[in-house]
Amino acid sequence: MKQKGRFFIIGIGIILFFAVNSFGSAIKFSTDFLWFNEVGYTETFLTKIKAQITIGVPIFVLLWFLLNIYINKLKKKYDQESDVVDTQSNKKARLWIRLISAVISFIITANIVSTMWFEILQFINGGTFGYADPIFNNDIGFYIFKLPLINTLVDFIINILFMLIVVTVLFYGYLAIKDSIKNVSEQFENITQFPNQLDLSSIMNKKFAVKIINQLALIGVFVFIFLGLRFILKSYDLLYSQLGKVFGAGYTDVHVTLNLYRILAAGCLVSAITFFIGAKRRNLKFALAAPAALIAISVAGTALAIGVENFIVEPDQLSKEREFMEYSIESTQKAYGLDNVKSIDFPANNNLTIENIQNNQEVIENIRINDQEPLIQVYNQLQGIRPYYVFNDVDVDRYVVDGKYTQVFLSARELDQSKLNEQAKTWLNQYLKYTHGYGVTLSPVNKVTAQGQPEMVVKNIPPTTNTDFNIKRPEIYFGEKTDDYIIVNTDEKEFDYPSGSDNMEAIYEGTAGIKLNFMNRLLFSLREASYRLLISNNIDSDSRIIMYRNIIERVSEIAPFIYYDPDAYIVVNQDDGKLYWIIEGFTASNRFPYSQPTDLFAEGWNTNYIRNSVKVVVDAYDGSTDFYVTDESDPIINTYEKIFTDLFKPISEMPEGIRSHVRYSQVYFDVQSDMYRLYHIENPTVFFGREDYWDIANEKYMDNGEETVGSSYLMFKLPDEENVEFLLTTQYTPQNKDNMISLLAARNDGENYGELVLYEFPKTKTIAGPNMIETKIDQDTVISSQLTLWSQVGSTVLRGNTLVVPIEDSLFYVEPIYLKSDTESNFPEMKMVVVSFGEKILMEPTLEEAIERLFGIIEEEPKAPDNQYDDTNVNDLIEQANKVFIEASEASKNGQWALYGEKLQELERLLNQLNFVINGTAGNNTNNEGTEGTVEINSENSDSVQTENNTTEENQ
Repeated sequence: MKQKGRFFIIGIGIILFFAVNSFGSAIKFSTDFLWFNEVGYTETFLTKIKAQITIGVPIFVLLWFLLNIYINKLKKKYDQESDVVDTQSNKKARLWIRLISAVISFIITANIVSTMWFEILQFINGGTFGYADPIFNNDIGFYIFKLPLINTLVDFIINILFMLIVVTVLFYGYLAIKDSIKNVSEQFENITQFPNQLDLSSIMNKKFAVKIINQLALIGVFVFIFLGLRFILKSYDLLYSQLGKVFGAGYTDVHVTLNLYRILAAGCLVSAITFFIGAKRRNLKFALAAPAALIAISVAGTALAIGVENFIVEPDQLSKEREFMEYSIESTQKAYGLDNVKSIDFPANNNLTIENIQNNQEVIENIRINDQEPLIQVYNQLQGIRPYYVFNDVDVDRYVVDGKYTQVFLSARELDQSKLNEQAKTWLNQYLKYTHGYGVTLSPVNKVTAQGQPEMVVKNIPPTTNTDFNIKRPEIYFGEKTDDYIIVNTDEKEFDYPSGSDNMEAIYEGTAGIKLNFMNRLLFSLREASYRLLISNNIDSDSRIIMYRNIIERVSEIAPFIYYDPDAYIVVNQDDGKLYWIIEGFTASNRFPYSQPTDLFAEGWNTNYIRNSVKVVVDAYDGSTDFYVTDESDPIINTYEKIFTDLFKPISEMPEGIRSHVRYSQVYFDVQSDMYRLYHIENPTVFFGREDYWDIANEKYMDNGEETVGSSYLMFKLPDEENVEFLLTTQYTPQNKDNMISLLAARNDGENYGELVLYEFPKTKTIAGPNMIETKIDQDTVISSQLTLWSQVGSTVLRGNTLVVPIEDSLFYVEPIYLKSDTESNFPEMKMVVVSFGEKILMEPTLEEAIERLFGIIEEEPKAPDNQYDDTNVNDLIEQANKVFIEASEASKNGQWALYGEKLQELERLLNQLNFVINGTAGNNTNNEGTEGTVEINSENSDSVQTENNTTEENQ
């Protein structure tokens, strides 16, 4: 009874130990389940749990059963050999054996289910690529979906077998030492002092070793069988060899190492037989002879491989490695989506005329004369409004603004709680009061004010505009800077936005959040270690806690098996007026045979297959998160769709107002363009000599000196296309040269999304690359002297990106120049534009002036008034103007800013026509402020309408 009581206490202690250590995990599990249920992905959450239970329970039971039986048999056999009679002590030993077996089985099972559950699901659901490796002729899907699990299982079984060997040795050693202690105790039971040294001769001899090997006979057979299987699997690893000229199996790998692995695999089978026979016969030499021979064969084979590589392959490398280079080129192109690049011979003539410029006004009007790096400083200085508002970064996109397809800069105004005044960082302010950012700032890429600042067409709080841009829900509850949870629908109203010296307040109207009944309040207060969450009088049963508001953290929590670009971009859906974030999602692998790895995609991980297969859309107001599949041809995302049945949606279900802003991923394009520097070559001879290796062009950017040109979103027309397109581009130069040899572009619009186009320039003439334009600037006496002068009078000259814009069959170069004063509160201002065409280069304050100097003045026919009036209709015009003014006032009262802007434009037109009728000239008699979307016209609107002057005063 005492023994049972002791085991009961030990069992209770173990249970309490696991309970205490898993309490935090249980709280997180419970609250995460509530969160997954709130965001609508309960099935995705349970997929992992179901898989782990389905895999873990049988493995634990099987391991515990086999381990328990095995150790008990060891004990029984040892007792028989030692003539030990089964006594009460043996019952105690059997209880300990069960307990130890259970603990070991649980640890092993926990390790298996935490690492193998996803591999098992991929093994079951994995599809094919429709492309086989050239050595073993297996579909690529075998290497990506099947082989990882097979390798893991074989390694796991080998580890289990070695664990059994260790258990056997330790168990026999323990029993032998125990018997030695017992014998010594009986021998000296009448002596007062125990001997200083214990006699270990019973285990430190050949007889004991033979006894162990005899016991391990069957285990040894399985060890050698699985070692043989391990050598067969290592044969597949040769497809990722880095020994030869290219990544993947080369001449030595295929002709020497592969055969060595096959010999070693066969040798392991022979060793399994000889070891079993030798162990049963208790012949130690016979048992270990074959394994010793395997070691010698392995050493000899490795030396042979080194000799063949050095003395046979290297002297004739091109001939020996030719076919393997072909394999690498083909596989790398497929793995990175570079096998369908459309090449265009582009003459790069210098024959642009004023007529060509006039016929490509849509291209000219979208040439970027601002850069993102200086622009983010300007936005934060001029549009931050309050210290706690920040613009995290500036995104490039395209919108139809007032009927024109326009490239724009766009940035979200987020609320950064870390920038609150220290005394304002109370629990209530951080979690209940200051909950969201507000609105966006938008400016065309090609327009600046007279002061060199971006011309903002959407600005201020609330957002104002003089265009048809539609923003109805400007609040940003989810973003890149929203790192903490918040609680909404409390008795404390939220801060909405500043209005003059007052603050506007609001109540959250979205659907996000988990209701805080008593149990949920308790759970989340434990999770967040916040007693205030539990006792606050401002929180009631209708209040909701909103978790994972950081959008990257949010999507990673839902689908951690997808890789995400940390730089999300904001989108204004013009159909519903709401703000959305788009996050680029990638599938990737390092198991594509013969494909060259890259470390540009993920730091510390060599990827050799990548697809931008997912676009994640997060509603900035209610947090709804949708995963859209953009590449149905990707077998990895197809496998994920089978595993997580409620997670993914087809791209066809994405709302059109968001889909029109899907961009070709810059991260993906940068990886592709880097790999294409070498893998555009398809001739093995040229590939071997790296004769046509390309560099990505260099430029002088800002005041950083010379650096690699980054990829850029531009708008221009592709050859044989009628319409201007939104394209992502990069430029190539020959290795260590500055002349441009080609330009790679990725298409973004409509059905052409994802197509890659390569402009190939003539090799018979020199085409200026970005760095050659920089040299021209430095060598032009007028431009360089002006830049030098500016840099000596308390300012720093900053250079923008050098843009290469194809127009017709010519290339046009544009580079903005910024000035930044050497004072504390400063930001760069765009002061000049450098343009280059052919041999000409010049600098002017505006792009229009520069084009006029290069090509001449574009003559425009004078526009007649929309309607002709005689003096008998003056009263009609006045009546219409009054009517439109009243409609504009009503629109401003109702917050209909887009309609308000339209009415102001209509009013301006009517007043111009009235002026034309009275004076015979059409002029703009409206106040300049009349073109602002929210100028005060009616005093009733003064609280909700702010002019630019108000914003300026607040900034000061």
